[in-house]
Amino acid sequence: MALPSKVTFVSFDVYGTLIDSESGIGDAFEREAQREGFSFDDRDDLLRRFHEISREIEGGSYELYAEVLRRTAVRIAKDVGWDLEPSRSGFLPDSVPRWLPFRETNPQLKKFTSKFETGLISNIDDKLLGQTRRHIPYDFDLVVTAQQVRSYKPDPAHFKECERRMGTKKGWVHVAASYYHDVEPCVKAKVPVVWVNRHKEELESGQAKPTAEVKTLLEAARLLGV
Repeated sequence: MALPSKVTFVSFDVYGTLIDSESGIGDAFEREAQREGFSFDDRDDLLRRFHEISREIEGGSYELYAEVLRRTAVRIAKDVGWDLEPSRSGFLPDSVPRWLPFRETNPQLKKFTSKFETGLISNIDDKLLGQTRRHIPYDFDLVVTAQQVRSYKPDPAHFKECERRMGTKKGWVHVAASYYHDVEPCVKAKVPVVWVNRHKEELESGQAKPTAEVKTLLEAARLLGV
């Protein structure tokens, strides 16, 4: 599946693509745990647990992402032997306003928003996204959240809703860092997708390839001619 000959609309995943959510999540866990003298020795293991558990919770019946974060925090604490009271698990959704953009995000978004119509397609609820958007000083033509479609990517509802609002897939390119949440459903939906492979992941035999693969948003901007 090739990139459109004329790109007119570029959508972005938010967390992991525009926002350094992994740093925010790790910092939040470590800050809260230190209050009780508990420590995480391996941040990579913490983040691996976060991704596995949050995906499992998202695969159940829909609930707001703030609740997904609370339940994930409780599950991780139990797994690692941290005696976290469930009533205190709100530290994780409360940390979202402190999750910051990657250094390249706003300079590159300035280029994209000046040339194309743009959108956000995110596994989050509207309130938390509103807090994040204070760090991103640009307007977007279209925003689709998990709360609006009442499901989580990789379920195709986000992309179907985006197409419905646009009225067409012609000229549309999606840019995202998560192979699981974004690349796979885009390939299935025949939406051209640029994979921002920040973690240098390697695809296994049989995994569908994205339309294009880059390391950074700067490379994505150059690829799309901005």
